[in-house]
Amino acid sequence: MWTDVLVAAAGAVGGLVVLWLILVAFLAVARPAGGLLGEMMRILPDLLRLVTRLARDPSLPRGVRVRLWLLLGYLALPIDLIPDFVPVLGYADDAIVVAIVLRSTIRRAGPDAIARHWPGTPDGLAAVHRLTRTGPAQRLPRPRRGGDRRAGRPRRCP
Repeated sequence: MWTDVLVAAAGAVGGLVVLWLILVAFLAVARPAGGLLGEMMRILPDLLRLVTRLARDPSLPRGVRVRLWLLLGYLALPIDLIPDFVPVLGYADDAIVVAIVLRSTIRRAGPDAIARHWPGTPDGLAAVHRLTRTGPAQRLPRPRRGGDRRAGRPRRCP
């Protein structure tokens, strides 16, 4: 009887360890390259205000707002996914999770929502777009009707 309980507990702990290792590998792959983590630390107060404003915006889809509230809850917890003594990822896990959630928010709600709620400088907003590997809202040029794009001549039919 006790052996069944011990085997079940060992299986549950083993499964949790495997899930944690998968999460650590995912965070290692998803972390921003180069000095972007340092840049994120510089704009951290603006990022927290941005996440709070976005989470309270009723015009955003419900799934986006739920994701942002879960992010705020995760950031408020004193427990980290990766302990701080782990090199490189120890202190960066919160920053990586914020970048992942902001990337999904930008892709779902659009860069205009981020720009509308951004409390910081335009350079800080550009840093957010670099960090999340997304681009700012841009207007694409309208294609010209008829005519050859290279020389402005009408197209020839074959």
